[in-house]
Amino acid sequence: MTEPLSTAVPREPQAPPDTRFDIGPVRYPKLFAHNTVPIRMSDGVLLSADILRPGDARGATAEPLPAIVNFTPYNKMFNRHTMRANTALRRLAGLVRASDRTRMTARDVLRTPAGGVLEPFAINRTAVARGYVGLMVDVRGTGTSMGAWDFFSPREQLDYVEVLRWVREQPWCNGDIAVMGLSYGAISALHAAAQRPAGLKAVFAIEAGENPPRELGLTGGVPTPGMLLWILAVNSGKMVPALPGLLREGLMREFVRHRMTARSGWLGRAARIGLADSPDGYLNAMWAAKIPQLEQIDVPTWIHGGWHDVYNRSNFRMYERIPVAAGAKQILVDDSYHLTPGAGFGDPGNPQALDELQCAFFDRWVKGIDNGIDRYGPVTVRRQGDGRWVQREHFPDPVAQVRRLYLTAENTGTAPHAAIDAGLSPRPDGSRDHLRVPVGRVSAASGNSAVMSMGITLLFGPDHGNDDRRSEATAVTFTSAPMDGELTLTGPMNLHLRAVADGTDAFWSVTVCDVYPDGLSVPITRGALLSSMRYTDPETSYYVDGELLFASHPLTADSMQPVKPGEPFDLDIEINPTEALLRPGHRLRVAVSRTSFPRHLIPRWKQREILGQSIVLDPAEPGYLAFQAIQSPTAVQVR
Repeated sequence: MTEPLSTAVPREPQAPPDTRFDIGPVRYPKLFAHNTVPIRMSDGVLLSADILRPGDARGATAEPLPAIVNFTPYNKMFNRHTMRANTALRRLAGLVRASDRTRMTARDVLRTPAGGVLEPFAINRTAVARGYVGLMVDVRGTGTSMGAWDFFSPREQLDYVEVLRWVREQPWCNGDIAVMGLSYGAISALHAAAQRPAGLKAVFAIEAGENPPRELGLTGGVPTPGMLLWILAVNSGKMVPALPGLLREGLMREFVRHRMTARSGWLGRAARIGLADSPDGYLNAMWAAKIPQLEQIDVPTWIHGGWHDVYNRSNFRMYERIPVAAGAKQILVDDSYHLTPGAGFGDPGNPQALDELQCAFFDRWVKGIDNGIDRYGPVTVRRQGDGRWVQREHFPDPVAQVRRLYLTAENTGTAPHAAIDAGLSPRPDGSRDHLRVPVGRVSAASGNSAVMSMGITLLFGPDHGNDDRRSEATAVTFTSAPMDGELTLTGPMNLHLRAVADGTDAFWSVTVCDVYPDGLSVPITRGALLSSMRYTDPETSYYVDGELLFASHPLTADSMQPVKPGEPFDLDIEINPTEALLRPGHRLRVAVSRTSFPRHLIPRWKQREILGQSIVLDPAEPGYLAFQAIQSPTAVQVR
């Protein structure tokens, strides 16, 4: 694959990033909830929905309106209670002083609710009050819905379509539908849209993933500890149903029978993936059936992501794969984490509050109101390093050039805290060496921990997400000379290593950092790979001018390549896309370690195969970081 990660055709002049699109006044002063509404599926299983309709003192309006549907596994009853406190949370969060957003801080985490994210996470009351019906549906086997939970399974995907068909048949719906959600709900929305259900007009997906099994479940070829915790949380939530609604509908006996007999089996399956060499520890046909068919989506779609989200790998890949014209499809990527989308939105100089932005997008594509949001973006990103919002037609920036920085054995003196302090140079230095990647417990104070905590660990201090020096104590670091001018990184990266292992496998965790003049090592992006999974598929990888910039690894059992003890091998490690400014005096650093718990879990059986590993520096087969960048004339010279 050689084309840009996102493409578009020229359009009318852009609406700036901080445009406030008109969503009109509140049309209905009151909202009316009808909760725990049963919806029977074609196989007889009952799903449970909460429905919110607008109206006035006389009751819910009789006017048929468009419907916005959100699917969740997280027990809509909990979300219902959260929404009751939404106004107070937004006001309280708004009292927290904003940072300068050169990087996300604890203050920005606390300010997140003020940006309007809670409404798109549940039911967007801002939109409902302006003439929509909002629905939140517990997916099969979760919350108050019956059946067995099997996330994103073909049966669950069929449920999405059957629910939307039911919605269109209700007298309060005018036949037009939008789907939305955050995380699981966003992926569900993409699945639903890919089936092209009748009446669907638009999608608004926040923190979705192109390939959730790859990006969250088996990152780099090894399990993620958070997967088991997530499954435990969902299974716990299904044991707290909405009892009043079940009693009102006379469904308590049927619900109890389903909970006693319908088991998902995912707790046991996840345990086997983490403890044994399970077939599901590799990408396979079962996992493939859970991936949205994005090429089938034919309605306007908004993709909203974060540079430090667990799904950052795929934001622009999703945007590229959806065959909808620019303007009707949009992508916005913030310097944020999985639980902090919209932090700072609504503030001066920032995009509109997330609930209003979503309302404006639906107004344009569901109601046909020409409010100008189709002239936004279509690519809108917050640049790391200075916090500036950037808009363009393409990502990466088309003016960027392909660069390389080579790994050298030079001691730069910039990382005395690291296990090995080595260099990044515009050209190979001719040295030969084996840099041993140390064994040791990796510090939990790291950018990887912030990613897995979805931003929460930022509350513990700057070294829990904005300074990786403690975690670099068990890493080999490669650091460049200081920048004489500005260097803007744009797009994905590839770390090409020549390596040797003592055992029959080795795991590599990579973090790319912006090193400040005072030594602060701020993580900007990351990647990981199990050596036996190093086969690169040229058809799905990303190349520019013949340079591999994003290596796509199948991560299947069939694609495994053996690692022979003591025999050097080459591997290319995919580094997630980013847009980051390195200022004069700053340095670029690549930190390489052999693990990054809690981001990755190397199972005990696999640990027995990993005995030790080294990075080989060989002038004939040099290691390097390949990337795209915009370089000022006086910036550090890179090839």
